[in-house]
Amino acid sequence: MSIEENKKLIKKVLARGLDVMEFLDEDAVWVIPGFGTYRGKQDIYAKLLAPTEKLMESMGSSVITNIIAEGDYVVVESYAKDRMTKSGKPYNNTYCQVYKVVDGLVHEINEYADTAFAKDVFAGG
Repeated sequence: MSIEENKKLIKKVLARGLDVMEFLDEDAVWVIPGFGTYRGKQDIYAKLLAPTEKLMESMGSSVITNIIAEGDYVVVESYAKDRMTKSGKPYNNTYCQVYKVVDGLVHEINEYADTAFAKDVFAGG
């Protein structure tokens, strides 16, 4: 895929909230420093996406503030808008995500976010 096609794919991924399984390679790896590493589609779903979904009332939307790409990599700076937990707390974190795209599927995601903020919102710290 071209760099522009990779960027277009990642924009679709971000527009889908937690509903991203169709975009992931079977052996995808999703790393969130300070939280964990999830290996393979099923691990990503079972240990990251499904538990997060249970905590969220609304995923709101992702607002992209910067997107750059080179080769197989797409880097996105973004923030969440109107994201709300089931406990009534807003969860509008900021992100920098580095995606590796191969043959139209996401193979790797390195997601950098304010993990202290996330722990405070979800663990009540």
